[in-house]
Amino acid sequence: MLIAMAALLLGLGGYAVLCAVKPFGPCRRCRGAGEIERFRKARRCPRCRGKRLRLRVGRRAHNAWRRTHQVGNR
Repeated sequence: MLIAMAALLLGLGGYAVLCAVKPFGPCRRCRGAGEIERFRKARRCPRCRGKRLRLRVGRRAHNAWRRTHQVGNR
């Protein structure tokens, strides 16, 4: 049980470092291409709007926490 908890903390710590160093990851829908094929036509990805990158979930949570903390300290 102790090993599992240590592995979980190590994994979460690694993801936190990844979110701090590289806050943007490739879009999951277009896989970072910026375009998707729909009805045999290439069109701009609606999820990332053709920018190829999306803000990671961990970074989005961190930004929301910081925003809430700042509003609470005013």
